[in-house]
Amino acid sequence: MAELLMQLMTTVTSYIASLGYWGVGIMMAIESCNIPLPSEIILPFGGYLVSTGRLKFFPTALAGAAGGTVGSIISYYIGLFGGRPLLLRYGKYIGLTTERLHQAEGWLARYGDATVFFSRLLPGIRTFISLPVGAARVSMIRFIVYTFLGSLIWALVLTYCGYLMGENWEMIRGWFHRIDIVLLGVIVLLAGWFVWRKASRGRA
Repeated sequence: MAELLMQLMTTVTSYIASLGYWGVGIMMAIESCNIPLPSEIILPFGGYLVSTGRLKFFPTALAGAAGGTVGSIISYYIGLFGGRPLLLRYGKYIGLTTERLHQAEGWLARYGDATVFFSRLLPGIRTFISLPVGAARVSMIRFIVYTFLGSLIWALVLTYCGYLMGENWEMIRGWFHRIDIVLLGVIVLLAGWFVWRKASRGRA
């Protein structure tokens, strides 16, 4: 497994090193199409290239967010045209189990379109959320806006971590769970604000 991961890292980083911003965007689009290509490798390596001066910070993060959005749109349409039956039958092969599908549907019912934004900050969920969102026929415009904003935050955080790590960018895998905790805290705060705003409008 470790050898396979090293081969994957070598392949991904070589593409990004040769293609620059396009490499970051293409790799992130592939990840968002539910192909197991972790952004935890793509974006920190982009950050490392920023630290060497080969790339610029904000264009790198924007390339990651744009690529993630393009890949998510493809997944959205798969969910839209395949519908719930397709997800129930084949979702398990990409990690979208029946339990996770029900969880995503519950979030959509409770928080509406904002679920798209929150889920973009959750590792393990962010890549396949577009499928049930497409099956639920969420507005395409709102889907794109929320996806881009959530993906941009994700890209900024991981790119910056890679930039701070410099040549030791691979170390980010060892403490990535700490980033999860920070992002989870942000999500809780945003969800609290969203619920409070809806409750305030209901009383008005």
